[in-house]
Amino acid sequence: MCRETHVVVFRKWRNTGTIIALLPELPSEKNGWYCDSYEQIGQHGGADCHGVIQHTTPASAEVCAGLAIELTGIGYNLKPIKRSSCRHHERRRATVKMLR
Repeated sequence: MCRETHVVVFRKWRNTGTIIALLPELPSEKNGWYCDSYEQIGQHGGADCHGVIQHTTPASAEVCAGLAIELTGIGYNLKPIKRSSCRHHERRRATVKMLR
């Protein structure tokens, strides 16, 4: 069975301490400007990856373990990374172009 791997960056909001998972290669809208994201409250949504990074701090493996388990439980095959690169954002935009 071939399962797609989902690159994920876990971040912790400075103001609330809650965890957000950014999926920088997955588009959340038709232009590819925003990536998909997931939080325990609110669940899936679009996110400005760079904006979220500015308002969050890196999340440790221990802090994001619960959210990682939740995402795995709904079908994601996670590959955690520390930070997204231009390559990840280009893949998101390329995905959008293929779908047009």
